[in-house]
Amino acid sequence: MSFNYSGSTFVSFASYGDVTGRDQRFFEANEGFTSLDVTGLLTQASQRILTQLRNTDWWKSYQFSRNSSLNNDMRLLPNVNPDYIKAREQEFKDLNIYFALSEYLYPRVADFGNPESAEVVKIQFYRDAYNKLFTEVIESGDWYDFDEDGSVETAEKQPVKLNLIRVR
Repeated sequence: MSFNYSGSTFVSFASYGDVTGRDQRFFEANEGFTSLDVTGLLTQASQRILTQLRNTDWWKSYQFSRNSSLNNDMRLLPNVNPDYIKAREQEFKDLNIYFALSEYLYPRVADFGNPESAEVVKIQFYRDAYNKLFTEVIESGDWYDFDEDGSVETAEKQPVKLNLIRVR
């Protein structure tokens, strides 16, 4: 399983087939979407996901704790390189699909004048699924190959520490 590339250039986490496999009825009801359209939207969605990852406190902490030359300077913070995502590939594909459906595809056909329309409901469904999975991926902290050796070792994992409080 790998992400979508054009030659050696990263395109997106998911492909047209991944999206149609997730919500075939959307494409049956909206035949105007071509694979080229959807691939472009998946590319935009992937770039937004990478930007959102870069803006998390987890990414900042992860980078600053491993690279002292950054001097905790936000201007030097590197972008998330999709080539170094070596675990949770299915989760990243799902994130890409959920984001594209909720932010790009369904909004193009939704009737926002009717908040109970199927498309508006699905936008919220996919947005909620995206937010939940995004949080899960960040909290796991076990998917990035910092030293670029092709695998994620224990030292490269940085799960989010949760302070659970027992209430009696």
